Amino acid sequence: MKKMYNRMSQQMPRVIFLLFCLSMMSMMYVAKFGVYMDAQFRSERRLVEFSSKQPSEIERDSSREVVASLQERIRNLENLLASTSEKAKHLTSQVTNQTLLIRSLQEFKNSTEKNMESTSTRVSSNTSEIMTDILNNAEILKGVALKSEYELIPFTKFTLNRIFLVEPGLGRRVVEKPIGYKRKDINDVILYAMGELNKRRTADMKLYEMEDFIEGMYRTEPLTGTQYELYFRDIDNSNKRSSYKKITVVRPFTTLYNVEETSKNTSDTWINLVLPLSGRKDAFQQFLSRFIRVVINQDQRVFLTVVYFGQDGLEDVKNLMTSTAKTYRYKHMKLVTLKEEFSRGRGLQVGVLSWKTNDVILFLCDVDIVFNLDFLERCRLNTEKGKRVYFPIVFSLYNPNVVYSLQDMPIPAEKEQLVISRNTGFWRDFGYGMTCQYRSDFKSVNGFDEYISGWGGEDVFLYQKFVKSDYMVIRATDPGIFHLWHAKQCDPKLNSEQYRSCIRSKALNEASHAQLGLLAFKDEVRLHKSLAGNQTGLPPQIGLIDGPSLIRSHEAREPVR
Repeated sequence: MKKMYNRMSQQMPRVIFLLFCLSMMSMMYVAKFGVYMDAQFRSERRLVEFSSKQPSEIERDSSREVVASLQERIRNLENLLASTSEKAKHLTSQVTNQTLLIRSLQEFKNSTEKNMESTSTRVSSNTSEIMTDILNNAEILKGVALKSEYELIPFTKFTLNRIFLVEPGLGRRVVEKPIGYKRKDINDVILYAMGELNKRRTADMKLYEMEDFIEGMYRTEPLTGTQYELYFRDIDNSNKRSSYKKITVVRPFTTLYNVEETSKNTSDTWINLVLPLSGRKDAFQQFLSRFIRVVINQDQRVFLTVVYFGQDGLEDVKNLMTSTAKTYRYKHMKLVTLKEEFSRGRGLQVGVLSWKTNDVILFLCDVDIVFNLDFLERCRLNTEKGKRVYFPIVFSLYNPNVVYSLQDMPIPAEKEQLVISRNTGFWRDFGYGMTCQYRSDFKSVNGFDEYISGWGGEDVFLYQKFVKSDYMVIRATDPGIFHLWHAKQCDPKLNSEQYRSCIRSKALNEASHAQLGLLAFKDEVRLHKSLAGNQTGLPPQIGLIDGPSLIRSHEAREPVR
Protein backbone atom coordinates (compact mmCIF):
# COMPACT_ATOMS: atom_id res chain seq x y z
CA MET A 1 0.00 0.00 0.00
CA LYS A 2 2.61 2.37 0.94
CA LYS A 3 4.55 1.41 -2.12
CA MET A 4 1.56 2.11 -4.33
CA TYR A 5 1.08 5.51 -2.73
CA ASN A 6 4.71 6.37 -3.29
CA ARG A 7 4.47 5.32 -6.91
CA MET A 8 1.36 7.48 -7.49
CA SER A 9 2.97 10.45 -5.79
CA GLN A 10 5.86 10.07 -8.08
CA GLN A 11 3.61 10.05 -11.22
CA MET A 12 1.26 12.90 -10.12
CA PRO A 13 3.33 15.79 -11.40
CA ARG A 14 3.35 14.33 -14.89
CA VAL A 15 -0.44 13.82 -14.87
CA ILE A 16 -1.03 17.35 -13.73
CA PHE A 17 1.29 18.66 -16.44
CA LEU A 18 -0.54 16.60 -19.05
CA LEU A 19 -3.92 17.92 -17.88
CA PHE A 20 -2.58 21.45 -17.97
CA CYS A 21 -1.40 20.96 -21.53
CA LEU A 22 -4.76 19.57 -22.60
CA SER A 23 -6.54 22.48 -20.96
CA MET A 24 -4.37 25.01 -22.74
CA MET A 25 -4.88 23.27 -26.08
CA SER A 26 -8.65 23.16 -25.52
CA MET A 27 -8.76 26.85 -24.71
CA MET A 28 -6.72 27.71 -27.79
CA TYR A 29 -8.99 25.59 -30.06
CA VAL A 30 -12.12 27.14 -28.64
CA ALA A 31 -10.68 30.59 -29.05
CA LYS A 32 -9.90 29.90 -32.74
CA PHE A 33 -12.80 27.69 -33.87
CA GLY A 34 -15.54 28.56 -31.49
CA VAL A 35 -17.65 30.64 -34.11
CA TYR A 36 -17.62 27.93 -36.71
CA MET A 37 -18.55 25.41 -34.14
CA ASP A 38 -21.59 27.49 -33.17
CA ALA A 39 -22.72 27.59 -36.82
CA GLN A 40 -22.14 23.90 -37.12
CA PHE A 41 -24.08 23.31 -33.95
CA ARG A 42 -27.00 25.42 -35.28
CA SER A 43 -26.96 23.55 -38.61
CA GLU A 44 -26.91 20.26 -36.87
CA ARG A 45 -29.67 21.48 -34.61
CA ARG A 46 -31.92 22.35 -37.59
CA LEU A 47 -31.11 19.02 -39.15
CA VAL A 48 -32.10 17.30 -35.94
CA GLU A 49 -35.33 19.36 -35.75
CA PHE A 50 -36.19 18.61 -39.40
CA SER A 51 -35.43 14.96 -38.96
CA SER A 52 -37.62 15.00 -35.92
CA LYS A 53 -40.70 16.14 -37.98
CA GLN A 54 -43.21 13.66 -39.27
CA PRO A 55 -43.38 12.75 -42.97
CA SER A 56 -46.85 14.31 -43.29
CA GLU A 57 -45.62 17.72 -42.19
CA ILE A 58 -42.83 17.61 -44.81
CA GLU A 59 -45.32 16.77 -47.57
CA ARG A 60 -47.65 19.54 -46.40
CA ASP A 61 -44.93 22.21 -46.64
CA SER A 62 -43.87 20.99 -50.07
CA SER A 63 -47.48 21.08 -51.30
CA ARG A 64 -47.92 24.66 -50.13
CA GLU A 65 -44.89 25.74 -52.11
CA VAL A 66 -46.12 23.91 -55.24
CA VAL A 67 -49.60 25.43 -54.90
CA ALA A 68 -48.14 28.91 -54.48
CA SER A 69 -45.99 28.41 -57.58
CA LEU A 70 -48.93 27.12 -59.58
CA GLN A 71 -51.14 30.03 -58.52
CA GLU A 72 -48.44 32.48 -59.65
CA ARG A 73 -48.20 30.78 -63.04
CA ILE A 74 -51.99 30.81 -63.38
CA ARG A 75 -52.08 34.53 -62.72
CA ASN A 76 -49.36 35.07 -65.36
CA LEU A 77 -51.27 32.92 -67.86
CA GLU A 78 -54.48 34.84 -67.19
CA ASN A 79 -52.68 38.14 -67.82
CA LEU A 80 -51.14 36.75 -71.01
CA LEU A 81 -54.53 35.43 -72.12
CA ALA A 82 -56.15 38.81 -71.53
CA SER A 83 -53.43 40.57 -73.51
CA THR A 84 -53.65 38.01 -76.32
CA SER A 85 -57.40 38.44 -76.43
CA GLU A 86 -57.06 42.19 -76.87
CA LYS A 87 -54.50 41.69 -79.65
CA ALA A 88 -56.76 39.14 -81.30
CA LYS A 89 -59.66 41.60 -81.26
CA HIS A 90 -57.42 44.30 -82.76
CA LEU A 91 -56.14 41.93 -85.44
CA THR A 92 -59.66 40.81 -86.21
CA SER A 93 -60.68 44.43 -86.67
CA GLN A 94 -57.69 45.05 -88.97
CA VAL A 95 -58.42 41.93 -90.97
CA THR A 96 -62.02 43.03 -91.35
CA ASN A 97 -60.94 46.48 -92.52
CA GLN A 98 -58.39 45.00 -94.89
CA THR A 99 -61.01 42.65 -96.25
CA LEU A 100 -63.38 45.54 -96.85
CA LEU A 101 -60.59 47.57 -98.42
CA ILE A 102 -59.57 44.68 -100.69
CA ARG A 103 -63.17 44.15 -101.66
CA SER A 104 -63.55 47.87 -102.36
CA LEU A 105 -60.34 47.95 -104.38
CA GLN A 106 -61.43 44.90 -106.31
CA GLU A 107 -64.75 46.53 -107.08
CA PHE A 108 -62.93 49.74 -108.07
CA LYS A 109 -60.54 47.75 -110.25
CA ASN A 110 -63.38 45.99 -111.97
CA SER A 111 -65.20 49.27 -112.44
CA THR A 112 -62.03 50.97 -113.70
CA GLU A 113 -61.32 48.15 -116.12
CA LYS A 114 -64.83 48.40 -117.45
CA ASN A 115 -64.52 52.19 -117.73
CA MET A 116 -61.10 51.86 -119.38
CA GLU A 117 -62.47 49.35 -121.83
CA SER A 118 -65.38 51.65 -122.51
CA THR A 119 -63.06 54.68 -122.70
CA SER A 120 -60.61 52.80 -124.90
CA THR A 121 -63.44 51.83 -127.18
CA ARG A 122 -64.67 55.40 -127.26
CA VAL A 123 -61.11 56.76 -127.79
CA SER A 124 -60.48 54.21 -130.51
CA SER A 125 -63.79 55.11 -132.06
CA ASN A 126 -63.08 58.84 -131.69
CA THR A 127 -59.56 58.40 -133.09
CA SER A 128 -60.95 56.46 -136.00
CA GLU A 129 -63.55 59.16 -136.55
CA ILE A 130 -60.89 61.91 -136.32
CA MET A 131 -58.63 60.13 -138.78
CA THR A 132 -61.60 59.57 -141.10
CA ASP A 133 -62.44 63.28 -140.92
CA ILE A 134 -58.79 64.18 -141.61
CA LEU A 135 -58.62 61.89 -144.62
CA ASN A 136 -61.94 63.18 -145.92
CA ASN A 137 -61.14 66.88 -145.45
CA ALA A 138 -57.48 66.90 -146.46
CA GLU A 139 -56.06 66.46 -149.92
CA ILE A 140 -54.26 63.22 -149.09
CA LEU A 141 -55.78 60.28 -150.94
CA LYS A 142 -57.90 62.29 -153.35
CA GLY A 143 -58.07 65.77 -154.80
CA VAL A 144 -60.01 68.56 -153.12
CA ALA A 145 -61.58 71.43 -155.02
CA LEU A 146 -59.86 74.70 -154.08
CA LYS A 147 -61.08 78.25 -154.63
CA SER A 148 -57.85 79.51 -156.23
CA GLU A 149 -54.35 78.45 -157.15
CA TYR A 150 -53.01 80.26 -154.07
CA GLU A 151 -54.68 77.75 -151.74
CA LEU A 152 -52.58 74.88 -153.04
CA ILE A 153 -49.86 73.81 -150.59
CA PRO A 154 -46.76 72.54 -152.44
CA PHE A 155 -44.64 69.59 -151.35
CA THR A 156 -41.03 69.72 -150.23
CA LYS A 157 -38.85 66.96 -151.66
CA PHE A 158 -36.32 65.23 -149.42
CA THR A 159 -33.85 62.36 -149.28
CA LEU A 160 -31.85 60.99 -146.37
CA ASN A 161 -29.25 63.76 -146.73
CA ARG A 162 -30.99 66.66 -148.48
CA ILE A 163 -34.11 68.81 -148.20
CA PHE A 164 -35.06 70.78 -151.32
CA LEU A 165 -36.86 73.76 -149.82
CA VAL A 166 -39.90 75.13 -151.59
CA GLU A 167 -40.13 78.27 -149.41
CA PRO A 168 -36.55 79.01 -148.43
CA GLY A 169 -36.91 82.72 -147.66
CA LEU A 170 -34.77 85.42 -149.19
CA GLY A 171 -31.60 84.77 -147.25
CA ARG A 172 -31.61 80.95 -147.07
CA ARG A 173 -30.35 78.19 -149.35
CA VAL A 174 -32.71 76.39 -151.73
CA VAL A 175 -31.28 73.07 -150.57
CA GLU A 176 -30.03 72.18 -147.12
CA LYS A 177 -28.86 69.24 -145.05
CA PRO A 178 -31.48 68.05 -142.54
CA ILE A 179 -30.35 68.83 -139.01
CA GLY A 180 -31.97 69.12 -135.59
CA TYR A 181 -35.73 68.54 -135.44
CA LYS A 182 -35.92 68.18 -139.24
CA ARG A 183 -33.50 65.27 -139.15
CA LYS A 184 -35.42 63.63 -136.30
CA ASP A 185 -38.73 64.13 -138.09
CA ILE A 186 -37.48 62.50 -141.32
CA ASN A 187 -35.86 59.60 -139.47
CA ASP A 188 -39.00 58.96 -137.40
CA VAL A 189 -41.21 58.91 -140.49
CA ILE A 190 -38.90 56.61 -142.46
CA LEU A 191 -38.55 54.17 -139.52
CA TYR A 192 -42.31 54.14 -139.00
CA ALA A 193 -42.89 53.43 -142.70
CA MET A 194 -40.33 50.60 -142.60
CA GLY A 195 -42.12 49.09 -139.60
CA GLU A 196 -45.44 49.21 -141.42
CA LEU A 197 -43.95 47.58 -144.50
CA ASN A 198 -42.31 44.83 -142.41
CA LYS A 199 -45.47 43.96 -140.44
CA ARG A 200 -46.78 41.55 -143.04
CA ARG A 201 -43.46 39.91 -143.80
CA THR A 202 -42.64 36.43 -142.52
CA ALA A 203 -39.45 35.22 -140.85
CA ASP A 204 -38.00 33.81 -144.05
CA MET A 205 -38.51 37.07 -145.98
CA LYS A 206 -36.06 39.94 -146.29
CA LEU A 207 -36.98 43.05 -144.30
CA TYR A 208 -37.02 46.64 -145.51
CA GLU A 209 -34.05 48.67 -144.28
CA MET A 210 -32.99 52.30 -144.35
CA GLU A 211 -30.95 51.92 -147.54
CA ASP A 212 -34.09 50.77 -149.37
CA PHE A 213 -35.58 54.27 -148.96
CA ILE A 214 -35.26 56.29 -152.17
CA GLU A 215 -36.96 59.65 -151.60
CA GLY A 216 -40.00 61.31 -150.16
CA MET A 217 -41.93 64.55 -149.97
CA TYR A 218 -44.00 66.30 -147.33
CA ARG A 219 -46.29 69.25 -146.80
CA THR A 220 -48.12 70.61 -143.78
CA GLU A 221 -51.77 71.62 -143.81
CA PRO A 222 -52.49 73.93 -140.87
CA LEU A 223 -55.80 72.25 -139.90
CA THR A 224 -54.97 68.58 -140.39
CA GLY A 225 -51.26 67.87 -140.01
CA THR A 226 -48.23 66.84 -142.04
CA GLN A 227 -48.56 64.45 -144.95
CA TYR A 228 -45.64 62.30 -146.11
CA GLU A 229 -45.30 60.23 -149.27
CA LEU A 230 -42.36 57.82 -149.14
CA TYR A 231 -40.90 55.65 -151.89
CA PHE A 232 -38.91 52.45 -151.24
CA ARG A 233 -37.36 49.92 -153.54
CA ASP A 234 -39.57 46.86 -153.94
CA ILE A 235 -37.24 44.29 -152.38
CA ASP A 236 -39.44 41.44 -153.60
CA ASN A 237 -38.82 42.53 -157.18
CA SER A 238 -35.26 43.82 -156.86
CA ASN A 239 -34.43 42.61 -160.36
CA LYS A 240 -37.02 45.01 -161.76
CA ARG A 241 -35.59 48.51 -161.96
CA SER A 242 -38.95 50.34 -162.02
CA SER A 243 -40.59 48.50 -159.11
CA TYR A 244 -41.35 50.58 -155.98
CA LYS A 245 -43.24 50.50 -152.72
CA LYS A 246 -45.08 53.67 -151.81
CA ILE A 247 -46.46 54.40 -148.35
CA THR A 248 -48.46 57.48 -147.36
CA VAL A 249 -48.14 58.56 -143.72
CA VAL A 250 -49.93 61.29 -141.81
CA ARG A 251 -48.81 62.97 -138.61
CA PRO A 252 -52.16 64.47 -137.60
CA PHE A 253 -52.68 67.47 -135.40
CA THR A 254 -54.54 66.64 -132.21
CA THR A 255 -57.00 68.78 -130.26
CA LEU A 256 -55.91 72.04 -128.69
CA TYR A 257 -54.35 71.79 -125.22
CA ASN A 258 -53.76 74.55 -122.68
CA VAL A 259 -50.12 74.25 -121.62
CA GLU A 260 -49.73 77.34 -119.46
CA GLU A 261 -51.64 80.39 -118.36
CA THR A 262 -49.74 83.30 -116.80
CA SER A 263 -50.11 87.02 -116.16
CA LYS A 264 -47.48 89.64 -116.89
CA ASN A 265 -47.40 93.35 -116.11
CA THR A 266 -44.89 95.48 -118.03
CA SER A 267 -45.70 98.85 -116.47
CA ASP A 268 -42.46 98.90 -114.45
CA THR A 269 -40.25 97.09 -116.97
CA TRP A 270 -37.48 99.30 -118.31
CA ILE A 271 -35.42 98.82 -121.46
CA ASN A 272 -31.84 99.95 -121.96
CA LEU A 273 -31.40 100.74 -125.66
CA VAL A 274 -27.70 100.38 -126.51
CA LEU A 275 -26.60 102.12 -129.71
CA PRO A 276 -23.02 101.92 -131.11
CA LEU A 277 -22.16 104.87 -133.36
CA SER A 278 -19.35 106.44 -135.36
CA GLY A 279 -19.95 109.54 -137.45
CA ARG A 280 -23.31 109.68 -139.27
CA LYS A 281 -24.61 112.83 -137.62
CA ASP A 282 -27.65 113.13 -139.90
CA ALA A 283 -28.70 109.52 -139.31
CA PHE A 284 -28.36 109.97 -135.55
CA GLN A 285 -30.40 113.17 -135.66
CA GLN A 286 -33.21 111.29 -137.41
CA PHE A 287 -32.90 108.49 -134.87
CA LEU A 288 -33.30 111.00 -132.02
CA SER A 289 -36.41 112.43 -133.69
CA ARG A 290 -37.96 108.96 -133.79
CA PHE A 291 -36.85 108.34 -130.19
CA ILE A 292 -38.60 111.55 -129.08
CA ARG A 293 -41.80 110.65 -130.92
CA VAL A 294 -42.06 107.04 -129.71
CA VAL A 295 -40.23 106.91 -126.36
CA ILE A 296 -40.16 110.36 -124.77
CA ASN A 297 -43.66 111.39 -125.85
CA GLN A 298 -45.33 108.00 -125.33
CA ASP A 299 -43.47 105.14 -123.63
CA GLN A 300 -41.00 106.86 -121.26
CA ARG A 301 -39.58 103.55 -120.01
CA VAL A 302 -36.50 103.37 -122.23
CA PHE A 303 -32.96 104.41 -121.27
CA LEU A 304 -30.70 105.40 -124.18
CA THR A 305 -27.00 104.47 -124.02
CA VAL A 306 -24.93 105.74 -126.97
CA VAL A 307 -21.41 104.35 -127.38
CA TYR A 308 -19.44 106.66 -129.69
CA PHE A 309 -16.15 105.77 -131.39
CA GLY A 310 -13.54 108.41 -132.22
CA GLN A 311 -13.53 112.19 -132.05
CA ASP A 312 -14.92 113.07 -135.45
CA GLY A 313 -18.50 114.26 -134.91
CA LEU A 314 -18.42 113.64 -131.16
CA GLU A 315 -19.28 117.24 -130.23
CA ASP A 316 -22.30 117.20 -132.55
CA VAL A 317 -23.61 114.03 -130.92
CA LYS A 318 -23.07 115.50 -127.44
CA ASN A 319 -24.94 118.69 -128.37
CA LEU A 320 -27.87 116.73 -129.86
CA MET A 321 -28.26 114.58 -126.76
CA THR A 322 -27.87 117.53 -124.37
CA SER A 323 -30.40 119.59 -126.28
CA THR A 324 -32.90 116.74 -126.34
CA ALA A 325 -32.51 116.10 -122.60
CA LYS A 326 -33.02 119.77 -121.73
CA THR A 327 -35.89 120.41 -124.12
CA TYR A 328 -37.93 117.39 -123.08
CA ARG A 329 -36.57 117.10 -119.52
CA TYR A 330 -35.65 113.51 -120.21
CA LYS A 331 -32.70 112.45 -118.07
CA HIS A 332 -32.54 108.79 -119.10
CA MET A 333 -29.68 109.16 -121.57
CA LYS A 334 -25.94 108.54 -121.42
CA LEU A 335 -23.01 108.97 -123.81
CA VAL A 336 -20.00 106.63 -123.56
CA THR A 337 -16.93 107.51 -125.65
CA LEU A 338 -14.20 105.21 -126.96
CA LYS A 339 -11.00 106.30 -128.68
CA GLU A 340 -10.89 103.17 -130.80
CA GLU A 341 -11.65 101.94 -134.29
CA PHE A 342 -15.36 101.20 -134.73
CA SER A 343 -16.48 97.72 -133.74
CA ARG A 344 -20.19 97.04 -133.24
CA GLY A 345 -19.59 94.12 -130.91
CA ARG A 346 -17.15 96.13 -128.81
CA GLY A 347 -19.52 99.09 -128.63
CA LEU A 348 -22.49 96.98 -127.54
CA GLN A 349 -20.39 95.15 -124.96
CA VAL A 350 -19.20 98.44 -123.41
CA GLY A 351 -22.73 99.84 -123.45
CA VAL A 352 -24.11 96.78 -121.68
CA LEU A 353 -21.41 96.82 -118.99
CA SER A 354 -21.89 100.55 -118.38
CA TRP A 355 -25.26 99.79 -116.78
CA LYS A 356 -24.56 99.54 -113.04
CA THR A 357 -28.00 99.42 -111.41
CA ASN A 358 -30.53 96.58 -111.19
CA ASP A 359 -31.09 94.02 -113.95
CA VAL A 360 -32.72 95.44 -117.06
CA ILE A 361 -33.86 94.38 -120.54
CA LEU A 362 -31.31 95.23 -123.22
CA PHE A 363 -32.40 96.31 -126.69
CA LEU A 364 -29.31 96.13 -128.91
CA CYS A 365 -30.03 98.50 -131.76
CA ASP A 366 -28.60 100.31 -134.80
CA VAL A 367 -29.01 103.89 -135.92
CA ASP A 368 -30.96 102.87 -139.07
CA ILE A 369 -33.69 101.06 -137.10
CA VAL A 370 -37.26 102.35 -136.80
CA PHE A 371 -39.51 100.87 -134.12
CA ASN A 372 -42.90 101.63 -132.59
CA LEU A 373 -44.67 101.12 -129.26
CA ASP A 374 -45.88 97.66 -130.22
CA PHE A 375 -42.32 96.46 -130.73
CA LEU A 376 -41.23 97.79 -127.34
CA GLU A 377 -44.07 95.86 -125.69
CA ARG A 378 -43.13 92.70 -127.59
CA CYS A 379 -39.56 93.24 -126.43
CA ARG A 380 -40.83 93.16 -122.84
CA LEU A 381 -43.29 90.30 -123.33
CA ASN A 382 -40.97 87.94 -125.20
CA THR A 383 -38.08 88.16 -122.73
CA GLU A 384 -37.98 86.39 -119.39
CA LYS A 385 -35.03 86.44 -117.05
CA GLY A 386 -33.14 83.15 -117.11
CA LYS A 387 -35.54 81.59 -119.64
CA ARG A 388 -36.29 83.51 -122.86
CA VAL A 389 -34.55 85.90 -125.25
CA TYR A 390 -36.08 87.68 -128.25
CA PHE A 391 -34.50 87.86 -131.71
CA PRO A 392 -37.10 89.58 -133.94
CA ILE A 393 -36.98 89.20 -137.73
CA VAL A 394 -36.83 92.79 -138.95
CA PHE A 395 -38.55 94.02 -142.12
CA SER A 396 -35.81 95.54 -144.26
CA LEU A 397 -36.80 98.27 -146.73
CA TYR A 398 -35.47 98.37 -150.29
CA ASN A 399 -33.72 101.35 -151.83
CA PRO A 400 -36.54 103.96 -152.07
CA ASN A 401 -34.85 105.56 -155.08
CA VAL A 402 -35.40 102.33 -156.99
CA VAL A 403 -38.79 101.33 -155.51
CA TYR A 404 -40.61 104.58 -156.15
CA SER A 405 -38.87 105.67 -159.34
CA LEU A 406 -40.04 102.47 -161.03
CA GLN A 407 -43.59 103.56 -160.18
CA ASP A 408 -43.05 107.13 -161.39
CA MET A 409 -43.60 108.35 -157.83
CA PRO A 410 -41.66 110.82 -155.70
CA ILE A 411 -40.02 109.38 -152.62
CA PRO A 412 -42.51 109.79 -149.75
CA ALA A 413 -41.75 110.77 -146.17
CA GLU A 414 -40.06 108.17 -144.00
CA LYS A 415 -43.23 107.33 -142.06
CA GLU A 416 -45.10 106.57 -145.30
CA GLN A 417 -42.34 104.23 -146.44
CA LEU A 418 -42.94 101.87 -143.51
CA VAL A 419 -45.15 99.53 -145.51
CA ILE A 420 -44.82 95.74 -145.43
CA SER A 421 -45.15 94.39 -148.96
CA ARG A 422 -43.05 92.42 -151.42
CA ASN A 423 -42.33 95.58 -153.41
CA THR A 424 -41.13 97.65 -150.46
CA GLY A 425 -38.85 95.23 -148.64
CA PHE A 426 -38.25 91.75 -147.26
CA TRP A 427 -38.04 89.93 -143.96
CA ARG A 428 -34.39 89.97 -142.95
CA ASP A 429 -34.33 86.33 -141.89
CA PHE A 430 -30.53 86.22 -142.01
CA GLY A 431 -30.08 89.18 -139.65
CA TYR A 432 -29.69 88.76 -135.87
CA GLY A 433 -28.41 92.19 -134.86
CA MET A 434 -31.61 93.49 -133.20
CA THR A 435 -32.25 91.54 -130.02
CA CYS A 436 -33.84 91.83 -126.57
CA GLN A 437 -32.62 89.98 -123.48
CA TYR A 438 -31.94 90.65 -119.83
CA ARG A 439 -28.50 91.96 -118.95
CA SER A 440 -27.88 89.00 -116.63
CA ASP A 441 -28.65 86.57 -119.46
CA PHE A 442 -26.37 88.47 -121.85
CA LYS A 443 -23.54 88.18 -119.33
CA SER A 444 -24.26 84.51 -118.62
CA VAL A 445 -23.33 83.60 -122.22
CA ASN A 446 -20.32 85.98 -122.12
CA GLY A 447 -21.84 88.48 -124.53
CA PHE A 448 -20.13 89.49 -127.77
CA ASP A 449 -16.80 88.62 -129.23
CA GLU A 450 -15.21 92.06 -128.85
CA TYR A 451 -12.30 91.23 -131.13
CA ILE A 452 -14.44 91.19 -134.28
CA SER A 453 -13.75 94.50 -136.01
CA GLY A 454 -15.58 96.13 -138.88
CA TRP A 455 -18.83 94.88 -140.39
CA GLY A 456 -20.90 91.93 -139.23
CA GLY A 457 -20.35 88.60 -137.53
CA GLU A 458 -20.78 89.52 -133.86
CA ASP A 459 -24.58 89.21 -133.92
CA VAL A 460 -24.45 85.70 -135.40
CA PHE A 461 -22.03 84.53 -132.69
CA LEU A 462 -24.29 85.88 -129.93
CA TYR A 463 -27.31 84.21 -131.53
CA GLN A 464 -25.43 80.90 -131.72
CA LYS A 465 -24.49 81.14 -128.03
CA PHE A 466 -28.13 81.43 -127.00
CA VAL A 467 -29.27 78.71 -129.42
CA LYS A 468 -26.69 76.28 -127.96
CA SER A 469 -27.68 77.14 -124.38
CA ASP A 470 -30.77 76.22 -122.34
CA TYR A 471 -32.48 79.52 -123.18
CA MET A 472 -35.64 79.54 -125.26
CA VAL A 473 -34.90 81.70 -128.31
CA ILE A 474 -38.01 83.46 -129.63
CA ARG A 475 -37.42 84.07 -133.34
CA ALA A 476 -40.41 85.66 -135.10
CA THR A 477 -41.33 88.26 -137.70
CA ASP A 478 -42.14 91.58 -136.02
CA PRO A 479 -44.20 94.15 -137.97
CA GLY A 480 -43.23 96.89 -135.51
CA ILE A 481 -39.53 97.20 -136.39
CA PHE A 482 -37.99 98.27 -139.73
CA HIS A 483 -34.49 98.53 -141.11
CA LEU A 484 -34.12 101.66 -143.27
CA TRP A 485 -32.20 101.34 -146.50
CA HIS A 486 -28.78 102.93 -146.60
CA ALA A 487 -25.90 102.50 -149.00
CA LYS A 488 -23.25 100.03 -147.94
CA GLN A 489 -19.54 100.05 -148.56
CA CYS A 490 -17.82 96.72 -148.11
CA ASP A 491 -14.26 97.25 -146.95
CA PRO A 492 -11.92 95.15 -149.13
CA LYS A 493 -9.72 94.65 -146.06
CA LEU A 494 -12.36 92.44 -144.43
CA ASN A 495 -11.71 88.71 -144.31
CA SER A 496 -13.29 86.58 -147.01
CA GLU A 497 -16.30 85.45 -145.00
CA GLN A 498 -17.16 88.95 -143.77
CA TYR A 499 -16.70 90.45 -147.24
CA ARG A 500 -18.98 87.88 -148.91
CA SER A 501 -21.63 88.49 -146.25
CA CYS A 502 -21.40 92.23 -146.80
CA ILE A 503 -21.72 91.93 -150.59
CA ARG A 504 -24.64 89.50 -150.22
CA SER A 505 -26.43 91.85 -147.86
CA LYS A 506 -25.75 94.78 -150.16
CA ALA A 507 -27.26 92.95 -153.15
CA LEU A 508 -30.36 91.84 -151.25
CA ASN A 509 -31.00 95.30 -149.82
CA GLU A 510 -31.30 97.17 -153.13
CA ALA A 511 -34.57 95.92 -154.60
CA SER A 512 -36.75 92.90 -155.24
CA HIS A 513 -35.91 90.32 -157.88
CA ALA A 514 -38.49 91.78 -160.24
CA GLN A 515 -37.33 95.37 -159.67
CA LEU A 516 -33.70 94.45 -160.31
CA GLY A 517 -34.87 92.67 -163.45
CA LEU A 518 -36.53 95.85 -164.68
CA LEU A 519 -33.28 97.70 -164.10
CA ALA A 520 -31.31 95.01 -165.91
CA PHE A 521 -33.63 95.15 -168.93
CA LYS A 522 -34.21 98.90 -168.85
CA ASP A 523 -33.37 99.34 -172.55
CA GLU A 524 -36.06 96.87 -173.62
CA VAL A 525 -38.57 98.49 -171.28
CA ARG A 526 -37.78 101.94 -172.73
CA LEU A 527 -38.23 100.61 -176.26
CA HIS A 528 -41.61 99.14 -175.34
CA LYS A 529 -42.73 102.41 -173.77
CA SER A 530 -41.52 104.35 -176.76
CA LEU A 531 -43.50 102.15 -179.14
CA ALA A 532 -46.55 102.31 -176.89
CA GLY A 533 -46.30 106.11 -176.83
CA ASN A 534 -46.05 106.34 -180.64
CA GLN A 535 -49.06 104.08 -181.10
CA THR A 536 -51.25 106.24 -178.87
CA GLY A 537 -49.87 109.54 -180.10
CA LEU A 538 -48.80 110.44 -176.56
CA PRO A 539 -45.28 111.22 -175.41
CA PRO A 540 -43.54 108.18 -173.92
CA GLN A 541 -43.75 107.94 -170.13
CA ILE A 542 -40.27 106.76 -169.39
CA GLY A 543 -40.21 107.06 -165.62
CA LEU A 544 -37.38 104.54 -165.44
CA ILE A 545 -34.05 105.90 -164.31
CA ASP A 546 -30.63 104.43 -164.56
CA GLY A 547 -30.67 102.43 -161.36
CA PRO A 548 -26.99 101.52 -161.02
CA SER A 549 -25.80 105.11 -161.59
CA LEU A 550 -28.34 106.36 -159.06
CA ILE A 551 -27.06 103.89 -156.47
CA ARG A 552 -23.49 104.93 -157.07
CA SER A 553 -24.31 108.63 -156.65
CA HIS A 554 -26.19 107.90 -153.43
CA GLU A 555 -23.27 105.92 -152.06
CA ALA A 556 -20.96 108.82 -152.78
CA ARG A 557 -23.18 111.17 -150.81
CA GLU A 558 -23.61 108.97 -147.73
CA PRO A 559 -20.75 106.59 -146.95
CA VAL A 560 -21.56 104.08 -144.24
CA ARG A 561 -19.19 102.39 -141.88
